[in-house]
Amino acid sequence: MFAWMVWTTPVAVFFIFIALLLAAMTVWEIKSPTTLRKGFLPMATTRGDRLFIGLLGAAYINLAFVGLSGKFAEWLKLEQDPSIWISFAISIAALLLVMRKG
Repeated sequence: MFAWMVWTTPVAVFFIFIALLLAAMTVWEIKSPTTLRKGFLPMATTRGDRLFIGLLGAAYINLAFVGLSGKFAEWLKLEQDPSIWISFAISIAALLLVMRKG
């Protein structure tokens, strides 16, 4: 069923993280319903809105990193492309920033 997908460790960790995050957000929403809040984003958002925006940002960060990793290796004179774990860490940091301050 999933033979078309290249299941590397970073890909599996990314999808497991998203599934756990959605489950945790569901429990959090049941325990403590959210209210609209205004942060640095240009509109008032709920926790779910900020999670969606943060996940979109994480996807774009990962796609940009994959697309530019060859250039990073060239610019920094690395022997091989930088690890995808770097973009995963940046994505998590961006997601946390949007969830906390967005």
